[in-house]
Amino acid sequence: MPVDRAMMELAPSTGAAGPRRSPIRLAATALRDALGLVLTTLLVMVTAAVVAMLIVRVGADLLQGIDPLASEARRPRLYPQQLVLREVASDILRQLLIVGIVIGAAIASGGSTWRRKLALTPVEAPGLPPRRFLVIVLLWPFLHILWVIGTAEAFHMAFGRNVGLSPLLSRNGAVAWLAFTIVLAPVAEELLMRGAMFERASRFLRPWGAILATSALFALLHLQVGSVARPVSLIPLALMLGWLRWRTGRLWPCILLHVWSNLAVVAYLLWPGPA
Repeated sequence: MPVDRAMMELAPSTGAAGPRRSPIRLAATALRDALGLVLTTLLVMVTAAVVAMLIVRVGADLLQGIDPLASEARRPRLYPQQLVLREVASDILRQLLIVGIVIGAAIASGGSTWRRKLALTPVEAPGLPPRRFLVIVLLWPFLHILWVIGTAEAFHMAFGRNVGLSPLLSRNGAVAWLAFTIVLAPVAEELLMRGAMFERASRFLRPWGAILATSALFALLHLQVGSVARPVSLIPLALMLGWLRWRTGRLWPCILLHVWSNLAVVAYLLWPGPA
């Protein structure tokens, strides 16, 4: 299918019939839709983070014989290893909650078509030859790591090989962190961004608008206090994932590339450097 025709079909239908809306009303509608996209994303992220933090705190307190309702002055001081494990558990639970919220909302709004809303089953798309996707998968880790290295140098951030995991992590904690970073986080983020939010953005934006909007949201969600290096380092990945979502009409290629990209970065960081 030609790209121009595909973009027309994927773009919101304007229709010749019906009253013509004024530019001011069109701008107001676009602003409302854009704000709705941002606020919905933030609501999912904040809800998942707060609930995960509360569950981990209460659950860990009960397991350790601590009264969850005790004041800070009466709470025993936790060891650094306990704090790190709580942080990892909170990260993992947050991503699981994001998955649950996104799928639950899709089922509530789409019923039996919820998989299609999240592009877990094919939607109409221009298509992408398997050979081209294979080339992208093979080349992407090198391109992504080069971009991240360049970004780190430009913003004077530390990024190098032979970094090593935190010594405070136990073996099980390290395995859990790796599973979270390489698999769980990409799955949850893709369900939210290239699944639910891309579908929502496509209702009022053309394909490249939806790609740019979800890419900007994805990058901003990784903003760190005092630095923009992290969001900037993720811009090419976000754009590529959005492009894959549009061209394939499926979420699975996005998840696969995101997992592969995270695995490559983690492997690069943990790989022993030159002696």
